[in-house]
This record gives sequence, C-alpha cells and structure tokens, in this order.
Amino acid sequence: MALQLTFGEASATGPRHENQDAIRVVTPAPALAASKGYLFALADGVSQCADGGLAARATLQALALDYYSTPETWAVAQSLDRLLVAHNRWLQANGGGQPLLTTLSALVLRGRRFTLAHVGDCRAYRWHNGQLERISEDHVWEQPGMQHVLKRAMGLDQHLMVDYLDGELRQGESFLLVSDGVWAVLGDPGIQRILHDEPDPGAACRALVSAAHLAGSQDNASALLVTVAQLPESALADTLAQLEHWPVPPKLRDGQHFEGWEVERLLAESRQSLVYRVRDSQARRWLLKTLPASRSDEPQAGPALLLEEWFLRRVAGRYFPEVHPLPQRQHLYYLQREYAGQTLAEHLRLSGPLGLPEWLDIAPRLVRALGMLHRRNILHRDIKPENLLWGDDGELRVLDFGLAYCPGLSRDEPGSLPGTPSYIAPEAFGGAAPSARQDLYAAGVTLYHLLTGHYPHGEIEPFQHPRFGSATPASRYRPDLPSWIDESLNRAVSAAPEQRYETAEEWLLALEQGERQSLSSRPRPLLEREPLKVWRSVALLSLLLNLALLVLLFM
Repeated sequence: MALQLTFGEASATGPRHENQDAIRVVTPAPALAASKGYLFALADGVSQCADGGLAARATLQALALDYYSTPETWAVAQSLDRLLVAHNRWLQANGGGQPLLTTLSALVLRGRRFTLAHVGDCRAYRWHNGQLERISEDHVWEQPGMQHVLKRAMGLDQHLMVDYLDGELRQGESFLLVSDGVWAVLGDPGIQRILHDEPDPGAACRALVSAAHLAGSQDNASALLVTVAQLPESALADTLAQLEHWPVPPKLRDGQHFEGWEVERLLAESRQSLVYRVRDSQARRWLLKTLPASRSDEPQAGPALLLEEWFLRRVAGRYFPEVHPLPQRQHLYYLQREYAGQTLAEHLRLSGPLGLPEWLDIAPRLVRALGMLHRRNILHRDIKPENLLWGDDGELRVLDFGLAYCPGLSRDEPGSLPGTPSYIAPEAFGGAAPSARQDLYAAGVTLYHLLTGHYPHGEIEPFQHPRFGSATPASRYRPDLPSWIDESLNRAVSAAPEQRYETAEEWLLALEQGERQSLSSRPRPLLEREPLKVWRSVALLSLLLNLALLVLLFM
C-alpha cells in the first residue's frame, strides 16, 4: 500500500491589482513518489520588491524541477537546502539592481514522514482530531509597527537561513499552508472553525480564502490543504523504492539453470551471504548474491540485501560494478558484473607493496570514487584492499556495499561497529555516527597499507579497544616517498577527525597539487635553464674544432 493523499488549493487576488502568491503541487509517478515524495509549496512574493510575483513563481518552478533531479539517496532536507541556496543566489542576481523577494513554505510527504522547509511569514499548520497546531515561525521583526517587515525571505540575504522540520505522519491528519493574507485576519480560531466545518480539502481552501477577504484582508489570499488518507504499510517504499519481498533461493548446484541463469559454482559462502558465479544466455559472467537459508527469517536481512542493490544502482559509473536490471525475478537476490582482475589485497600478497607509479595511479581513483559516493549521500564503511578490484581493463572498482550507509535510510543495530577494525576511524570506536571523514580515514589506511605493508596505528584485532596516538609516518617504511605523499597520508589517517581532509575533493586537490609540485621541482635540463650559455659553449667548441682542423691542414 502506497501513501495516499487528498488535497485542495485556492488563491485569490483580492483588492490588489496582481496576485503575487503562487501555489505548486507535484504528484509524480509512483516510483518517483516512493523515492522522492510528493511536493506541496506556497510562496508569497513581496510586493515592495522589483517583482514579487516573478520571485514567487520562479521559486516554485525551480523547486518543482530541481528537487526531483537531486539524487534519490539524499535526505529530503539536504535536497531542499541545496536547491534553495542556489535559487537564493539567482534571486539576488536577477533583480536588475533591486531585490527579488518571496516567502516560502514547502512540504514534502514521503513514505511515513514529512519534511517542512519554511522561510518568511506564510504559515504551516497540522490539523488532527480537531486540534490545530502551528508548526512554522513568522520571520518578522517583533518591534511595534514592524510586525509585517520580514527579517528572513528568499533573496533577502546572501546567506539564506531556512527552518526545517521533520516528523512522522499520522493517518487522517492534514497539513495547511496559508499566506499572511489569510492568517493575519482570520487568526488561528477562525482557521480552525472553517477546517472543522469543511472536511473536503478543496472546499476548505476556498472557504478560507473567501472568509479572509470578507473579513477585510487587503492582500492576496492563498491556501493549500493536504490530507493523509492512507499511510504505506512500512517504510520499505522509502528505502527500496517499491522493491518487493521475494523468498530466499534454494541452495544452487553447479550446472543448474535458475531463472534463466546457468550456475557455474559457489564462489563465497558466509553466515551473511552466498555468492555464485553465473552465466547469462550470451555466456557473460555475473555474480549472483543472495542470503543463506539460515537468514530467511531475519526481518532485516532481505531489505538490507535489496538496499545494497539499490545503492549500487544509484552510483553507476566506472568505479563501481554494473548491476543487472533484472526486469523479472522470483527470488531474493541481485546480480552484478564479474570483472577479470585481482583485488589489491591479492596484489599485495602476491607482489608486495605498490611501487610509486602504481600508487600514484590508484590513489586519485579511489578518492574520486569516494567523492562520487559521498555526493550521493552514501557512505561505504568498508574501504580496504580486499574490496578494491584492480581490473585487467585497468579500472579500479569499489566492491561490496553490504555495510553501506545512507543517513535517513539505513539503520544500525545499537552498539554495532561495522567494518574491519584496522580500517575503522578512531571516533567510531567511541560511538560517533557514520561520516564521510570515516570513509576517508579508511581510504588513508588502505593507501598507507598498499605502500608499506603496515598499518599507521598498528594492526587492530576484533574486540580490541585500541588507543590512538600519532600515526607512524609511511616514510619510515618507504624512505623513497616524496615528502608530500608522507604529509598527505599523515593527514588522512590522523586520529583527530578535524585534522583530516574534510571532503574527497579536498584530498584529491592535494594529491594533484603535490604531484605537480613534485614534477616541477625536478632539475630542468641545462639547455632549458641556461640556453645562452649552452649555445655560446657550442659555438666556442665549434670554433676551436675548426681552428684545430686548420692547424692540421697546414702541418
């Protein structure tokens, strides 16, 4: 059962010459509604600015288009904030020297939760069981005579401040967005009476707008009411975008045909998962990942496997394995492409630490891959050489998303510490929430280990409670390292999170700059450094050689 809503809207110009209010409702296709939600927004353009109506309409247009273009793995508030900050800059730059100002209240309903973004003096209410609750703040000055002067609005300041509210939905409740042309004259008691008398959302909105103007409102009046008619059965639609539950496959045999796939053999078996090598009808190799029968009754095991597949689909690119689209399947599993090559752990075991040219090729690729993940709000949480495949095609691919985490979607068991101990950031041992800096720390330990065969803080065993001090410089094991690599790794594996790179992009820039500086610091050929002296010397040598030949001729 998907989220079901009913809604209504109304807006009227009133005694003004132009209606500078704007309303926008977006009800996307079911798959997009499950992953991004339904959008309801009301904007009230500020009449004293260059064009308040334009500001309101442009803001809602940008909101409707850009919100659904953000990655599905971003939290709703993160998506809204990114696009509103960008649109705030647009409003400031396109007023022709005068400000383009508008207030905004935007509501996203997704799964069993709601998110409200609010700036200005429109109002948002919750209406449930005959009780009206205001859930927004009026961003106006409180001094006498200035109660209608905005202190926050879209386009007003360079640094936009938006209020965000997130919470659980209740079946049968309603959310009301109204402009100040309604609430300023009706007040909360008047609004509550109309909502009580008019159960239909459309009729209630029309009644609110009409009552406001009959009560003497001199402003545009607008209302938008949405009612939660039916909640989804669970939050699975939020996290898995409507993927269904399937039974765990039976134990597969070598040579067996299963749902159109030819099973070659079982590659890996653990308490957590089974991985088979299978072939498609064109003899291409894929890896089929599923659960052992012992986990079929675990309530979170199936959703976790499908969430792993969902993550991989949303980070498609050169640094990650391809996932099969699987238009039809009858069991719980997913498939990813198998690539020829070896993991960096295998390379380290067979060939020893990487040479500098190999390391300089791999390091920026790993950091770029993490940057792609983090921009999609996904944390890998198990970066290590065993999960990095160096393909025969020359590509580096990040494997195994079994521990991947997306804030707002993923859940951890209390007290759990996912990952491999030697690669887990120090703050995680203390219970800190997952973060991008922890992924970057794991990448730093990985790159350090690939260069030296050692760990910067020593090897950490399971169930050990380690103490972290200063990392051992990689140059102690590799005296051939340029100083900039040593410094970059020391920063990446610092025990203090604030001393590490904040983002993958920051680290990537440091790697690129360090390599350029290293190249520029090499001695240039003498011809480049002193061309005049070189050519004078050549000319003098040529002259002496010719004189010597003349002497030989006359002897």
